[in-house]
Formats: sequence, structure tokens, C-alpha cells
Amino acid sequence: MSNIPFPRIKPQVDVGPKQILPDLNVRLICPDCKKQIPNIVEEFASGDLVCGDCGLVLGDRIIDTRSEWRTFANDDGDDPSRVGSAANPLLDGSQLDTVISRRDGGSGTARDLNKVHGKANAVKGEKNLIQAYQQITAMSDSIGLTRLIADIAKQLYKRVEEEKLLRGKSTESIIAACIFIACRQENVPRTFKEICVITRVPKKEIGRCFKTLIRTFETNVTTMTSEDLMSRFCSMLKLRMEIQKTALELTVKTKELGTLAGKSPVSVAAACIFMASCLYNQPQSTKDVAQVTGVSEVTIKNSYKLLYGKKEMLLDKKKYDYNNLLSP
Repeated sequence: MSNIPFPRIKPQVDVGPKQILPDLNVRLICPDCKKQIPNIVEEFASGDLVCGDCGLVLGDRIIDTRSEWRTFANDDGDDPSRVGSAANPLLDGSQLDTVISRRDGGSGTARDLNKVHGKANAVKGEKNLIQAYQQITAMSDSIGLTRLIADIAKQLYKRVEEEKLLRGKSTESIIAACIFIACRQENVPRTFKEICVITRVPKKEIGRCFKTLIRTFETNVTTMTSEDLMSRFCSMLKLRMEIQKTALELTVKTKELGTLAGKSPVSVAAACIFMASCLYNQPQSTKDVAQVTGVSEVTIKNSYKLLYGKKEMLLDKKKYDYNNLLSP
């Protein structure tokens, strides 16, 4: 895979012959050694440029381009080092900006200078990128996603902006699709309904953006299964570990027998959790399960009815008591 995050599946083909430009590189060669790959040493202490093989001085008064790590701090603990902060790979440009303070004692001159300076040095499109990144961070924090997932979503959003891929789509729709793909890629899946709640974007709109991005960029998106959602849903319902294990067993058996064929992974997980909680005399109401999983109560009841009809094939009679199950 390319070093570029989220490269295109089908790279764009350049049209027309490439223009051959002159070689403008400046090569410094020792006139005595005349080696094509010279061994030149920069002695910043004396300001000389010296050949490392014969010792000939090739230049003097060179400029030290290294970072300035000295500090002129006082005893108060301030450290005004002049190296600047690390560059943000998610933004474009040199990022070596100067900011004029808005505080000047109340005259308003500094505020006007700050405003004019900001307009003059604003990077085109960077303001929109920063706003989108802030939205991604806020949405990721609201559903407990890690910083890694948020950064992956930001990288994907930047690639979409660079390629001008989703023109006409709202920023919220693109952000929702990026977060959804980032979750799938890091094996922390979230359902469409969960993404819809935090982004307030319709499910169909997220699905359209999601399909376009998957067809265009190389991603490691895996198919979401009921097992991926089980542990999180059980934790939200505060169920014991043995109930979670039983629900996982039910899910595997259900897939093998095809009892709930055609149902979504979320519906299968909700029905198996409801049935497992009944087996351990800790039945959860369909309302609570529906609120956590995002599946309607009618869907849970219909799926549970199908599971109840195949309980002899799904559950070991020696291990579980069928009398604990609620009649559908």
C-alpha cells in the first residue's frame, strides 16, 4: 500500500506527455578530489565548509540552519524556545504563522491588526478543515471513540477534500461516513443508527457516502458481525459474563442453522441477548434491549419467537432450563 493514507483503488492516469524540466540542483564538488559523491563536512562552530577527504576549505561564513534549542528562560520557569511546534500532517502549508495579540489596553488597534493579519495569511480551505476536524473530535468523544479512530477519520476526510470526491454532499454526511469507516477499520464497529444519532444525518445519506468512499479508496473495512457488537451491548445492559458467553453461543448456533437468515447483525445480537438473559433469570425488557441496540421492540419479539421455536436445536437441554424462557 502507498505511503499516502487511503490511496485510490484505481490511480488516476496522467493525460498527455510529461514536460521535461531542466535540472536546477546545485552540486558542490571538491576541486582537488573531484568525487561525484563528495564528503563535505559543515563545521558550524567555525562557519566553514570543509572537504572531509583532503581538508580543503570550500566555503566560509555558512549559516547554521539547525534548530535553535537554546533557552533564555528566567528563574520563573518559562521556556521560550524558538523551535516552534511540530507540524500537523493533517493541515497544509508551512504552518509557521505569526499571530498578533488582540490585547493592547483597550484601544482596539491590536484587534484590528489581528483581524487584517488573519485575513492576509489565511490558507485557502484550511479554516474549513480545522472546523471539520473539531466536529470529528467532538463526535468521536461523544460515543467514546479513541484518538486513533478520530485521527483516521480526519485523514480520510482530508483525502476526500483533496480529491474533491463528494461534491454536493454536506460536510456532516462526509464526516459521518469517515467516522463509520474508521470504526470498521479499527474493529470497533458502530451501527448506522448510532452514527445517525451523533451526526443527525439520515441513514441513506451516510450509506451513499460510505459506498462511494469504499469504491474509491483502499480501506481495511471488515463486515460487521453480531459477535462484534455483543460485548458492548451486554456491558451497556450490565449483564453478567456468563450471559454474554451464552449469547455468543446462541449467535454462532443461529448462524449455523440459519434460524434468523436475512436479519441484520444488530437484530440477531438483540434477540440472542434477550433470550440469554431469560435463561439466567435476569430477563431484560424488550424496551431496554431496544433502547441499547437501536432495534425496534417488534423486531426483537419476532426474532425471539423464531429462536424460541428452535430452542431444542440451539440450546443444550442438560445445561439450560427451558422453563426460564418467556413464552412469545
